[in-house]
Formats: sequence, C-alpha cells, structure tokens
Amino acid sequence: MATFGTLSDRLTETFRNLRTKGKLSPADVDGTVREIRRALLDADVALVVVKEFTAKVRERALGDEVNRALNPAQQVVQIVNEELVAILGGQQRRLQFAKTPPTVIMLAGLQGSGKTTFAGKLARQLEKDGHTPLLVAADLQRPNAVNQLQVVAERAGAAIYAPEPGNGVGDPVRVARDGVETARRQQHDVVIIDTAGRLGVDAELMKQAADIRTATDPDEVLFVIDAMIGQDAVNTAKAFQDGVDFTGVVLSKLDGDARGGAALSVASVTGRPIIYASTGENLEDLEAFHPDRMASRILDLGDILTLIEQAQQAFDEAEARKVAEKLATEQFTLEDFLEQLQQMKKMGSMKKMLGMLPGMGQMKQQLENFDDREIDRTEAIIRSMTPGERRNPKVLNGSRRLRIARGSGMTVTDVNQLVQRFEQAAKMMKTVARGGVPNIPGMGPMGGKPGASTKRGKQRSRAGSRSGNPAKRAAENAGLAAAASAPTGSGFGLGTPAAPPSDADLAEIQKLFGKS
Repeated sequence: MATFGTLSDRLTETFRNLRTKGKLSPADVDGTVREIRRALLDADVALVVVKEFTAKVRERALGDEVNRALNPAQQVVQIVNEELVAILGGQQRRLQFAKTPPTVIMLAGLQGSGKTTFAGKLARQLEKDGHTPLLVAADLQRPNAVNQLQVVAERAGAAIYAPEPGNGVGDPVRVARDGVETARRQQHDVVIIDTAGRLGVDAELMKQAADIRTATDPDEVLFVIDAMIGQDAVNTAKAFQDGVDFTGVVLSKLDGDARGGAALSVASVTGRPIIYASTGENLEDLEAFHPDRMASRILDLGDILTLIEQAQQAFDEAEARKVAEKLATEQFTLEDFLEQLQQMKKMGSMKKMLGMLPGMGQMKQQLENFDDREIDRTEAIIRSMTPGERRNPKVLNGSRRLRIARGSGMTVTDVNQLVQRFEQAAKMMKTVARGGVPNIPGMGPMGGKPGASTKRGKQRSRAGSRSGNPAKRAAENAGLAAAASAPTGSGFGLGTPAAPPSDADLAEIQKLFGKS
C-alpha cells in the first residue's frame, strides 16, 4: 500500500538488523525501539500514539517472552505486529444495520476528503451484497457537488434523491430528512447521506452536520478522512468527534504517495474503529478494514487472506473446475486462457495484488515497473485470432502471425512470445494437474527420480569430447572410454583395485627375493 510504503521500508530495515543477533540485550532493544519511534514520527503518527506504542513494545521486548524465544528477532516482529493491530483498532468492525429498514448512513468530513466518491463505492458494494441503497445529495454548498454525486450514482447503478440544484441553493437538513422518508416510501433498505464539507473545521460546518444528524437519527455516522493530510488528521478527527460524534472512520486515498501515518492515529485517539479503506479511484477500490491485515501489510508480511477473498469473488467455481479438467486432459486452449485473463481483470490491479504477497516490499522497483496494460495487450493478441487458431496454436504460420500482429496493433515478435509462453505454461500446468513436478525453465526439474542427474552425466560421458582440436578430442575420448570401462571400486570405498603386474614387474620382484 503506497501510503505506508516509507514506514514499511523503515520498519523492515530495522528488523533486518536484528536477525543477525542470537540474543537481544537491553541495548539492542533500546536501539530497535528508537528506530521504530523515528520511523513512526517521520510517518506523521501522532506523538501521543508513538509514545504509548513504543513503551509497550519496549516493555514486552525486555520481558520473558523474548528472552525465552528461540528466535528473538521474530518475537520482536510479532510484538510490533500485535501492537500495530491494537492501535489500528484491534478487531474488525462491520456496518451496523437497523433492525427496521431503512438503515441511515451519514457521511461527514472535510471538503476534498473523498466523501462523494466513497458514497458511490459504498452504494456499489451494498448492491453487490443484495441491498437497495439510495444516495441523498445533501451537500448543497460545494460547486457542482450535486452533479458529481449524480454522475457517481449513475456509474454505481444506484438510485439518487437530489431535489435541489445545490451551488448554495436549498436547505440540506430538509433534503436529508425528506431523503430518508423517500427511501422508506420507495422501500430502499439503506440511505447514504452525502453532507457538505469545508476546507477547515468551523462552527457553521459542525452546526449543519449536527442538525442533519438530529433530523435523520442515523444508524452510522462515518467520518471520511484523507490519509494524506498529515498531523492535522488527529485534530480534525477530534473536532468532528466533539461536534458530530461519528461511529466509524473511513480512510481514503490510501493509494497516494504521502506518508499517511497520521491515519494510524485516528482509531487510537478517537476510540472509533476504522471500517473501510479506499484504495483507488475506481468504484471497486473499496476494502473492509481489517486491523490485523493492515498491520501485516505495513510490516511487509503480506495480506494473503484479502487476496484469497478477492479471487473468490472474481473467479467462478464451476469455471475453475472445468479448467482443471481441461488441464488434466490436455485440452487447455488459448480460449480458456482468455477467459482466465478476463476473470483476473475483475480482481483489479495486478500490481496491487502482487503487493499483497509477503516480502514484496523488497521488490518495489520490479512492482513499479510492472505494467497492468500487459494483460490488455495479451487479450488483444488472442482476440485477433480465429477460433480455430485459439484452439490449435500449432497452425499459426508466418502469414497468420503477421495478420494477428497487425490486427492487435502489436509486433510478430510479441505474438511469437505469447504463443511460446502459453505453450510453456500449459505444459507446466498439465504436469501439475497430473500430480507431477514441473520442469521450470532455467532451473531444471524440481525433484524427480533419484539418480536422474547421474544417468544424464553418464550419457554425456558416452557422447565424448567436443574439443575443436582433433588430436585433443581423440585423447579425451580415449580417456573417457577408459574411465567408463574401469572398475568402479570396492563396496567399502577403498578405491579401484590395482592392474595385474607386468612381466618386468614380476622379474623385479623375483630379484628382490633372491630368485633368478
């Protein structure tokens, strides 16, 4: 996650220095805690939170749980992970729905924090879960705020209630109240109220937000905060808590490149849980916030559970079973490959998915150079083929490949590389589907039968020398032949038995014993 990239790098480097130590002394612990404190402060984490966090880490790191551990460095990482989870809220908290619909969700926050975009993302997610949300345009101050919400609602496929044009015209409290009544009358089970913000906290903003809360009696008040605003995040959160008393927090713009550590402070300072994290500009870029998973990402331990959940949502189980059967029976074609690519695209950015794997923080440069459009290029090449060519790539001669390259806007080299990679991948997947171990290019067979390498070596010996010098080649071949025919030694490993003595040797032995 880009926002916490610098913090993740600093913490990972700190823990890497601990791995060389078999036992941690108090000086080692103090040095580690000092580096953690600097990393957190540089990332804009609130000073109060940093002091409390480092004090707990130091106390536990000097305790028996580290002294008795077989690997003290890993134990310290575990302690830091647990304390990070604690300041992020501890347990995941989901939206609380009303027993009697509609559930009213009010959004609050500063102007530019991402409330309107989040409203569309939340509506999209709720619709996927079987709800029927209604967006209410109660931000009547910001220019074109109503139009923006209408565009977002259309993209999300959600209904919207916008009786006023906005731009300073209309009563936001009345619009919010009437919006809830409209939802009840039209049987929408969720109402999402988009309220106005300001560039800074002021009395008028707080009064309007408090009046809307009083008029609608929302089940949830979500405070949307920009993860990139720095130390002021804590002060803003406190002001909204005192003025509106929100029930949950939404972190927006976590895909930005700012330090963003102040967002880590919000849950700890306000005592309110983080419920959602917005990780991109697309309507699908919204994740339920899991404190334990976020802590793992920050410490570069990966987030496999979220990756699995996204894969389960994107991939069809029945289709996956069909693909497995085709692999086992050698019927996997480029058409099947195209379907798999399309399902992968549903999961979102490939770069983002790779970033959820453990240890990927150490491959930042490779991730940055990864181009998500490569999947689109591959799809364009396959779509430029005829159905017969997709089912049997062996028919692709030179003229066909040239036609495919022109149709997809790529080069013949790109087409050749795709076909080659597909054949290699299909071969490896067939081996795995049959329960075998694939032969990875450049690495040789992974595993295999014992003695395979020995047989290969013997075959090379029989093949003879490849020297360019005929005399040297003949001599080497003669030596190889002698070595191949020579005895391999005794069963006790005492070496090869000596060759039979010659007539001259026998004569010398007879002289030694005084025999003529």
